[in-house]
Amino acid sequence: MDLQEVDLSQLADEPRIWIANPMAVFSGAMSGEDTERDCRGGVVVQGTRIVECVAGGQQASLSVDQIVDASDAVLLPGLINTHHHFYQTLTRCVPSAINQELFPWLQSLYPIWSGLSDKHIEAATELACWELMLSGCSTVADHHYVFNQGLSEAIDIQAEVVGRLGLRATLTRGSMSLSQKDGGLPPDSVVQTEQQILDDSLRLAQRYHDAAEGSMLQLALAPCSPFSVTEDLMRETAILAKQQGLRLHTHLAETIDENEFCVRKLGMRPVDYLEHCDWMGPQTWLAHGIHFNLEEIQRLGQHQVGIAHCPTSNMLLASGICPTLDLAAAGCKVGLAVDGSASNDGSNMVQELRHSLLQQRLRYGASKITHQQVLHWATQGSAEVLGRQDIGVLAPGKQADLALYKLDELRFSGSHDPLAAIVLCGASEVSKLMVAGKWVIEDPQQTREQLNELISRHQQLAKQLLA
Repeated sequence: MDLQEVDLSQLADEPRIWIANPMAVFSGAMSGEDTERDCRGGVVVQGTRIVECVAGGQQASLSVDQIVDASDAVLLPGLINTHHHFYQTLTRCVPSAINQELFPWLQSLYPIWSGLSDKHIEAATELACWELMLSGCSTVADHHYVFNQGLSEAIDIQAEVVGRLGLRATLTRGSMSLSQKDGGLPPDSVVQTEQQILDDSLRLAQRYHDAAEGSMLQLALAPCSPFSVTEDLMRETAILAKQQGLRLHTHLAETIDENEFCVRKLGMRPVDYLEHCDWMGPQTWLAHGIHFNLEEIQRLGQHQVGIAHCPTSNMLLASGICPTLDLAAAGCKVGLAVDGSASNDGSNMVQELRHSLLQQRLRYGASKITHQQVLHWATQGSAEVLGRQDIGVLAPGKQADLALYKLDELRFSGSHDPLAAIVLCGASEVSKLMVAGKWVIEDPQQTREQLNELISRHQQLAKQLLA
């Protein structure tokens, strides 16, 4: 039994549920015995929080109202996705983009994305969220930066959808202010003025950001990349974020082309520019973070900058391999992300676990990249990247975000380590998912049947976008 200080008096009217005796468990932590010690007998949930971790072979010490038998399932903290572009579910496998690297890939898709409407954003957000949830994801971070003239309330639409689904989220107000005529990549149709961006960023922060423990919705500010906005906007965004207590997010050092572009246009490498614009600090997390030199890695670590590691996207676009262990050793926080579905063609966090393990072993070897390591990146590591101390770990007092996976498919037959099998054999979906103490998925088959109308609507909107 592991009981820390939890004020149970505040939860007196809430039933207690014991998720009992899973076949294997990962707590989210990587240090010492914490990975197995507390939770082998399961966890007790009351209200939105975990109130007890039960040791293997023991009974819950608290009286419980319901027991959920988890003996045929693996128990994990809900997975946490640190970087996505929901709208891109509408542009998977676009022929002109399939065999391109980042810059030509973007240039082939920007004209298509300029046609996004409110209906596109709603359907894309809902479909992406369900795809993530079915893979065991309880917290999502999305980076939306495409705003045409008719798409001023994209973040509001996303907020409504994630709230309706009961999903925990960090929504980032992205921005682009440099179009092709200014030396940037996007067309004029998807950029905004600096004042439009800052005014809407403030509006959204004041309306949606909840910094409290257990928050279901937080906001961050996220210029698309240093070369897609002006220096003034980078600086003003950092100032506004500090004033409003928000985190900062952007793409950085994803490709060698990007680094060379920054040197050519800005006169410095991306990390130098980040520091030049007052972005360096623990409030910042970066998508991809591949092409750093050793000095830059040390500098990022000293400032405790977070990294959203996106292995599938990085492989599909041939961008490179993130130096995860070097970044972590320097002091960076490292989390996992699926990235957008136009550079991944999926939104499955367990697939991302497997791809991360395989890709990172090419860089660091089999003994240093374990299934526990990538599970840590997708749980506690990702929580740290998003600045959250209340999720990502199975421990008393933490939020009750839980994922259960059964090993009853062909791919698992013959596996001997259930926890390793989730990653190595490639689990495709959860059997149950709990967010903030509520079951949001209890029967995956029933959930899939309920999504038929959404799939049909989403597919039709995707076809209209390319018509």
